[in-house]
Amino acid sequence: MSVADTNSRNIEFSLDQVNLSEMTRGRSYYPSPASWDDEVLYFLFVDRFSDGCEYGGFGDVEGQAVGGPTGDRSTARFIFPDDSHTAERESWFEAGRTWCGGTLSGLTDKLGYLKRLGVSAIWLSPIFRQVTESNDYHGYGIQNFLDVDPHFGTREELKAFVEQAHQQGIRVILDIILNHAGDVFAYKDGHSYDYYNGRVWPVNGFRKDINDAGSLPFGPVAHSEEKGAVWPEEFQTPDAWTRQGQIQGWDAYPEYLDGDFCTLKDLFLGDASKNPDEAWDVQKRIKQFRASQTLMHLAEVYKYWIAYADLDGYRIDTVKHMEPGAVRIFANVIHEFAQSLGKEKFYLIGEVTGGRPHAVNILNTTGIDAALGINDIPDKLEFLAKGWRSPGNPETEEQDGYFELFRNSLLDQKNTHQWFGQHVVTMFDDHDQVGTKHKFRFCGQDADSHQYLPAALGLNLTTIGIPCIYYGTEQAFSGADHRSGDESDSYSDVFLRECMFGGPFGALQSTDRHFFNESHSVYGFMASLCAVRRKHIALRRGRQYLRQVSATGQEGDFHFPQPIGGELRWVVAWSRIFADKEYICAMNTDATQSLSVWITVDKHLNPAGSTLSCLFSSDENQQGSTVPVVATNGSAVQVSIPPVGFAIFC
Repeated sequence: MSVADTNSRNIEFSLDQVNLSEMTRGRSYYPSPASWDDEVLYFLFVDRFSDGCEYGGFGDVEGQAVGGPTGDRSTARFIFPDDSHTAERESWFEAGRTWCGGTLSGLTDKLGYLKRLGVSAIWLSPIFRQVTESNDYHGYGIQNFLDVDPHFGTREELKAFVEQAHQQGIRVILDIILNHAGDVFAYKDGHSYDYYNGRVWPVNGFRKDINDAGSLPFGPVAHSEEKGAVWPEEFQTPDAWTRQGQIQGWDAYPEYLDGDFCTLKDLFLGDASKNPDEAWDVQKRIKQFRASQTLMHLAEVYKYWIAYADLDGYRIDTVKHMEPGAVRIFANVIHEFAQSLGKEKFYLIGEVTGGRPHAVNILNTTGIDAALGINDIPDKLEFLAKGWRSPGNPETEEQDGYFELFRNSLLDQKNTHQWFGQHVVTMFDDHDQVGTKHKFRFCGQDADSHQYLPAALGLNLTTIGIPCIYYGTEQAFSGADHRSGDESDSYSDVFLRECMFGGPFGALQSTDRHFFNESHSVYGFMASLCAVRRKHIALRRGRQYLRQVSATGQEGDFHFPQPIGGELRWVVAWSRIFADKEYICAMNTDATQSLSVWITVDKHLNPAGSTLSCLFSSDENQQGSTVPVVATNGSAVQVSIPPVGFAIFC
C-alpha cells in the first residue's frame, strides 16, 4: 500500500519512504553566498507576520501598491495615534498566548516589503506540525518532523515561498530543533515529573492530542493516528527519549542535557560521560560521545527539508542542552549533504548561551558556523545605543564594552577579530530574552526609546558580525510587559511577539490593523542604510576599531568615551577598514542636541590635508558634505552628529 493510499496529503510516515536520491536527481539548488557577513538577516514568527489580507502602505514584489479593500484584502494600515491602545488589554494579551493566524502564503505576499527593506536572508520560526490542539504557535513543540503545521499552510507552500524568495535574491534559514519534540507523551498517571539524579520515569503512552492522558501505545502507532503520537515512526521507540522529567537546575550538569525542556520531551541523542568534573572539557566529551539512532534519524529529517525546500541554512535551537558530540555529528552530516547539492556554505547557526568564550569553543569543536544568543551582545548593543553602557576602552585590560566583545581575539585563539564577522550573529530585539523577568522590546522600555533606533540600527548594521533584525523593529514595535511588583511574569515573552498583520494581537495594543508601512521613518532609515552597506564592502567585512574623540580637537584631549554617573550622552565612533579604505561610523547617544566632535582617523590612510565625505546620515541634509582631515592626534576630522543620530564618513 502506498503512502498516497493511506494519506491524502502524501506525508511520509517513515524515513524509509524518503528517497533523497530521487528527490535531488537532476535538480538545481540555489547557491550559498560568497560570505555570510554580507547578509542582513530578518527573524520572524510565521504565526505573527502576515495572513495575506492586508492592503495599503506597502507594495508587491514589483513595487506596485497593494490596494483595497477588495476580495480577501480587508485589513487596513495602522494609523497612529487613532488605532493605538484601542484594544482591551487583558483580552488582547490572552489572544497573544495562542495562534493568531499568520501563514506561509501571507509571508510570500510580503517578499517585496522585505526586499526593499534590505533583507537578504529570512530566518523563519519552526514550521513543523505541532502537537494537536496545543497553543504552540511558536513552532517549538513538534509532533511531526516531516510535515508543516496546517496553521501555517502546507509543505508545497513552504517550497513555493523559498523559490519565490530566491527569485528576489533572499535566502531562507529555517529554525530547527534537535534537542526535543513537543509534549508528545504523558508520564504515568499524568504526573509532571522533575529531573532527579538521572532517574528514568514511567510513561503512560503517546498522546492523541495535548489534552490526552497518553492513551496511545508508547511504541509503534497506527497510521490512522497520525495527528497524535510523534512522526516519523522512527521516533516512536521508547529508547528515543531520555524520560528523565523536567529540568529544574538549568545550569546543573548533566540535568540540563538530559531533562525535559519544560513540558517539551527530551530526545536521546547519544551516550556521553556524566561526570560533572568533565563538564568543562568539551573536546573530551566529544571524543567519548556515541551517537544514537535517534540523532541519525534527525539528520535524515533535516536532510529531507534541504532537498525538498532548497533551504539555505538552519538555526539550531537550544544548543546548550545538547551534547557537543551530537552537534558535531549533525553539523558534519548536514554540511556534507548540502555540499553535495552545491550549497558550499550552508549555514548552521547555533543558539549558544553562556558567554563569548564558550560560544567560540563550541564553534571551534563542533563545526557549526555561527553562534547566536551570546548573552552579553544584545544587552551591550541595545544599551550602548541608549547611552547606558561603555563602548569599551582599548587602553585598559577590562572587557566591559560592546566593542571589546570582538577586540581581544587572541584570548579566543583567533589571529584577528575579523574572524567574528562570519561567526557571530548580532541583534538587539529578540523573541525570548532569557533571564529577563518582565520583558520588553527595544522601543518598549519607555516612551522615548524609539528615538534611539537609528543609533541602534547603525551600530548593528555597521559593526562586526552578521546583523539580524527582529520583525517589527523597522516599525518601532514597542511590546512590553508592564506588570510589576508581585504580579505574575508568566507568558512575558508574548509581549515580544505582536502581530505585524494586526489580527487579534496587533502591536501597540491594537487589533485588525496591519503594520506593513513602507513610509515609516524607521523602515526608510534601515532601507537606506542597508543599501549603503550592500554597496561598500568595508562596512560588511572590514577590520574594526573604536576611535578616540574630542570636544576641542586639541592634542591630549582625545579619549575613548565613557559613561559619567552611569550615562553616556556623547558621540561613539568606530572605523571599518578594508584594504586601503577607511569608513568612520558615528552615533550620538544624546537625545537633546546635535554634537560636534573631533574623531581620530588612520593617519596613513587619511593624512592631514585630505578630506572625508558624508556617505550617509540620519540627517539627509548632511549627506554629500565634506570635512577636512587635520593633523591632530595623528589625524582627525570634526563632524556633527544629529541628536540620537548616526552617520558614515569615508
